[in-house]
Amino acid sequence: MHKPWLKHYPAEVPVTSEYPRMNLAKFLLQTTARHPDHAALYFLGKTMTYRELLDASFRFANALRRIGITRGERVAIMLPNCPQAVIAYYGALMIGAVVVQTNPLYMERELLHQLKDSGAVSIVTLDILFRRVAQVRDQTDLQTIIVTSIQDYLPFPKNLLYPVAARKDGMDRTVTYGSGVLNMQEMMACACPAPILCEIDAERDLALLQYTGGTTGLAKGCMLTHYNLIANTMQSKLWQYRNVDGHEKYLAALPFIHVFGMTVLMNLSIAAAGTLYLVPKFQITEILRLIDAHKITVFPGAPTMYVALIHHPQRSKYDLSSIKVCISGAAPLPGEVQTQFERLTGGRLIEGYGLTEASPVTHANNIWEKRKLGSIGIPFPDTDAKIVDPESGEELPPGEIGELVVKGPQVMAGYWNRPEETAQALRGGWLYTGDMAKMDEDGFFYILDRKKDMIIAGGFNIYPREVEEVLYEHPAVQDAVVVGIPDAYRGETVKAYIVCKSDAAVSAEELDAWCRTRLASFKVPRQYEFRKELPKSIIGKVLRRKLLEEEMGKAKHAQGGNHEPRG
Repeated sequence: MHKPWLKHYPAEVPVTSEYPRMNLAKFLLQTTARHPDHAALYFLGKTMTYRELLDASFRFANALRRIGITRGERVAIMLPNCPQAVIAYYGALMIGAVVVQTNPLYMERELLHQLKDSGAVSIVTLDILFRRVAQVRDQTDLQTIIVTSIQDYLPFPKNLLYPVAARKDGMDRTVTYGSGVLNMQEMMACACPAPILCEIDAERDLALLQYTGGTTGLAKGCMLTHYNLIANTMQSKLWQYRNVDGHEKYLAALPFIHVFGMTVLMNLSIAAAGTLYLVPKFQITEILRLIDAHKITVFPGAPTMYVALIHHPQRSKYDLSSIKVCISGAAPLPGEVQTQFERLTGGRLIEGYGLTEASPVTHANNIWEKRKLGSIGIPFPDTDAKIVDPESGEELPPGEIGELVVKGPQVMAGYWNRPEETAQALRGGWLYTGDMAKMDEDGFFYILDRKKDMIIAGGFNIYPREVEEVLYEHPAVQDAVVVGIPDAYRGETVKAYIVCKSDAAVSAEELDAWCRTRLASFKVPRQYEFRKELPKSIIGKVLRRKLLEEEMGKAKHAQGGNHEPRG
């Protein structure tokens, strides 16, 4: 098949490569053998070496075995970015268990769905989240709740001050131990540190059940094998070929519970003997301080993270010149944000693309060679992609808009216990992404939007990203998102939600005039709503569906108000 993107591969990046068929946790063993005393983790002032991390992971793996966890059983991890999240992840993989990453922000209803669907038999969580887990336990297969605390890995004197701060913030740290509720630190202290690494079939055995965000319905568990995750980690490593093993410092602001953070931060840093600077909660002042003080070199993130950094009023006080590589994912990266960030730091910020079903990365712009603003770049090594007609499935020529489909070693085995949806997503070896896109003559791909997000107004197809790009270019706009809302005449019409920069203001009339000189009239927003902030996910992705739900609620209320009272 013709692959025009291959001519844009850097000489240092192979078109194809070998990916080891092994237990994913072996990355940690291999790196420790090479760099035992190198810093693996940095957490709020405390450093953990690779030797210490491996010892802790072995202890946790043996502790899991001791309480009866066996190969193939699911272990949920409900933690922010902290040392325990890394220890629990690799420890579970070492015994052949399947990790289920669980969002610490989940409320009982969301938590119950994921635990029941996955059949998890154990969960690792924080003391401040214990009550939430305990409330749903009886409705799940959970046999054990393993509890830890942020305090456990804090340096002196932060560890002593933590309880006081937690009480001040109203955190409930009460845990009732016994009856299957265990203390993680006590388990590890009693556990044997003997090496353990379960032999697995890398291409068949699952390492991870990673749940989709649920933007198109109930969250589904993507079955990702050890081989899927190893391949995507190695592909990401090959793409960043100028990075030096044992020298890079990774800013882990993306949560590991999101597959993007798990692959391009946790797995990649461990495989490349990097140091992970763990950020349990995204706070922009702390991010700036970390970059300045520790000379961070790699900072994968979501666009909103870079927007926050660019617009921070005190950013000039911090030296950001150590940054070499930033890979943006999880949402479209506005071209203006990319330009401003690179001007500010001197580093390279590129847009990539992926989805949970592909571990997640399939495309990225070149970091140091040819790239294109607004493009998601070109397919990774050993990854194929094409644009097809969403109805017929026929491949479309360059420039035509259709559905993006991908193929590669990182593509999932299917959806957990959902054979019909698996058959719909995986056809003939191709993963149907549900994203509307196009490829240009050079083989660079462009995402226009999810099929569900496309707005059809008066018979015209409108892709929100195109409109958002124009809004982001306005000097007063900090954040912008566009949705299609019901319209009696056009079917749908375009509405824009705007967050202005702190030192700027703009009116709806001014934005309308701005857009009309840059967009066809049918794409110009008909309504504007100004807000102080937009609803976002844990990784900073704007929750378009939340805005749509608000609009639907308003429409329903308006209709209800027009009904004649029954007599």
